[in-house]
Amino acid sequence: MLDRWTMPLTQGPLTGLARALARCQVRPDQVTVAAFLVGMLALPLLALGWTLPALVAILLNRLGDGLDGALARLTRRASDAGGFLDIGLDFVFYAAVVLGFALAAPAANALAAAFLLFAFIGTGTSFLAFAIMATRHGLERPRFQQKAFYYLHGLTEGTETVLAFVLFCLFPGHFPLLAWIFGAACLVTTATRLWGGHRTLRAFEQARQEGSHP
Repeated sequence: MLDRWTMPLTQGPLTGLARALARCQVRPDQVTVAAFLVGMLALPLLALGWTLPALVAILLNRLGDGLDGALARLTRRASDAGGFLDIGLDFVFYAAVVLGFALAAPAANALAAAFLLFAFIGTGTSFLAFAIMATRHGLERPRFQQKAFYYLHGLTEGTETVLAFVLFCLFPGHFPLLAWIFGAACLVTTATRLWGGHRTLRAFEQARQEGSHP
């Protein structure tokens, strides 16, 4: 929901950092993998209860997630392979953060963590399934032309996920409540994406059929 406003604000600073990396001949995929590895440090850190160091790893991962795309566009190395790697590692990272909280306090956190992972399956599959169909039909990506995949809106997007992770780390004792709330919001996102995606594709197919049969 917030990405349409936060993404334009971050493009300037990210482009500046990307220029510095380009001068050092760093490749976008290298940034993607490095950011993923740093982000995965959050899993053991959270399991040990070290939430503030884990938060640093999470924020560095998110910085790298924006930086690899900016570098790819700046160096004209944007590719489907890079976009695939980026989104695939993102979803692994998201799940790892939730697993870290489950391992930190299984008795208190495991059920809420399982519910949130269930909700993540819905948001992730609805997002990617529509992206496949949108690519097949050549649908454009309004407001998010820099994205490798068609960016289908929802109540919980990247910005909201980062904010949720920050709250999890700052208030680990309230993880169960926060996870239930955020998971419920993710289910709303899943429902609206399925409804909106189905309507969009159905309208496109009907318009194409009408156009082919005057």
